[in-house]
Amino acid sequence: MAQAVRRQSPVSLFSTDGKPHPVQDTLLAVTLVLGAVAFVSAMFYNLHLLSSWAGLVGILTGAYGQFISVTTRERFALIIGLGASGFGFFLGMAHGGLFGGLLG
Repeated sequence: MAQAVRRQSPVSLFSTDGKPHPVQDTLLAVTLVLGAVAFVSAMFYNLHLLSSWAGLVGILTGAYGQFISVTTRERFALIIGLGASGFGFFLGMAHGGLFGGLLG
């Protein structure tokens, strides 16, 4: 007797277990966007405030996302975002820092 095989399509691109992970997906998207902003703005010397703050917030959201992530795909993408955020943060700090002369 033949049995029908059903494949369940994943609810999200990054969930391999077939369950929805809305918090993890949101943190992943925020980390990737902030990492991209920090990485690109770090290339310009006068955008050090944007790159350092976007990098710092991206590092914090990425770290929390790593803490609560469920699947390997989420962790992989979070590491990409964390790397870009860290790069932007450190270059922004080298170019003038988080406050860059605004406090004195």
